[in-house]
Amino acid sequence: MIHTIRELIENKSVLILGYGREGRSSWQRIKEAGSYSRIAIADMNHVQLEEGHPAELICGPDYQKCLDDFDVVFKSPGIVLERDIHDYRCEIVSQTELFFRRFGRQCIGITGTKGKSTTTTMIYHILKETGHDCVLVGNIGIPMFDMLDQINEQTLIVCELSCHQLEYVTCAPHVGLLLNIHEEHLDHYGTMEKYVAAKENIYRPQKSGDILICNVDNLPEEGSYKGRLIKVCDRDEEGRGTTTADVTVSGSVIKTKKHTYQIPTVQIRLIGHHNYVDIAFVYAVCAMYDISDEDFSKALMTYHPLPHRLQYIGEACGIRFYDDSISTICDTTIQALKSLPDTDAVLIGGMDRGIDYSELIQFLSVCDVPHIILMEATGRRIFEEIGKYYPAFNGTERIKLVYHLDGAVALAKKICRQGHCCVMSPAAASYGIFKNFEARGEAFAELVREGV
Repeated sequence: MIHTIRELIENKSVLILGYGREGRSSWQRIKEAGSYSRIAIADMNHVQLEEGHPAELICGPDYQKCLDDFDVVFKSPGIVLERDIHDYRCEIVSQTELFFRRFGRQCIGITGTKGKSTTTTMIYHILKETGHDCVLVGNIGIPMFDMLDQINEQTLIVCELSCHQLEYVTCAPHVGLLLNIHEEHLDHYGTMEKYVAAKENIYRPQKSGDILICNVDNLPEEGSYKGRLIKVCDRDEEGRGTTTADVTVSGSVIKTKKHTYQIPTVQIRLIGHHNYVDIAFVYAVCAMYDISDEDFSKALMTYHPLPHRLQYIGEACGIRFYDDSISTICDTTIQALKSLPDTDAVLIGGMDRGIDYSELIQFLSVCDVPHIILMEATGRRIFEEIGKYYPAFNGTERIKLVYHLDGAVALAKKICRQGHCCVMSPAAASYGIFKNFEARGEAFAELVREGV
């Protein structure tokens, strides 16, 4: 891989665009490769470099104005380019692009609006537990370049892939998983069509020998996909999609063309039907590597869910509190409430990204949660939309509006019945209020423990 980087940058001027976790990782490997004629780092914020490794620093609000002064630009995910990528003179690449050029045949790539991290870590855990040589990289918090020293020609590489990582790629993983697509990141993409196009790059560059495991709701256009397509369907009451699906999920039973697998729901730490759908994707992957049902179950039982995903925080005032801070869209909050039927209060709200909340409002109208506590910008918008557009909303007296999370938790402690649940499932981003969803979940846990 270092040879690939060296060939790309030899005798060229190089810019690292964005100096977060991935930008720092790129800088380390570029230094190792050497041979560049000029190196610079551009970032909106001030950059502090270690001594002995000089690079030009281009910082501040105009940090993107310099791109055409360089031959090669290593772009970090999440940075919104000021122009169309094809309008730049320079070659714009990413870790994901270069990684797939070199290791694509060894990669299992996972994307989706929700469930990426759970599915990715579950695949990695089960492969590892069943004796496979594998590494975990990508949006999970491990830059791909950081793991180069642990990869050989036999290593399976399990990659969590965000829409930002996929946005401009021209190569793809050998096995791609598209879990789902819901409305999100409209503040970045502007339109749902552009967001969907980024997600679909998980399979667009795939070739005839590659594999796509895809939710039936997000299939490629008829006749457009060159590889092997495995369709996954979450069976509903009408049996939608089950006749053509290769993998179906009904309750806690997964069915393929040849096998029926019962998820050991009592012995695993995952709750909720949405998690069973993720397990179905994992099951389809593991079947490719000849993992038996017995070994699959043993490994699944030792998998520990990631924090902030319907995580049980503890009991306070006789109430069981759950942290679902990962929830940034309507569907995840709906799934959380379906997974915890004895919920007495749900805490909803955060940064407003402009997504449509009609689906969540309609669900809240018919669900039997006694207390709906709304907070922050999206909470206020939901409150106002219910009053303006939903005169038939069932039980408006259930709705309480507060300013922030501290007020929401304090109110929940007062009004929830003992022996029942309170879940924070915001259906909104945390940015501008907290550093990230992890910080929001930690703040929630602290507020729950206060006075206990």
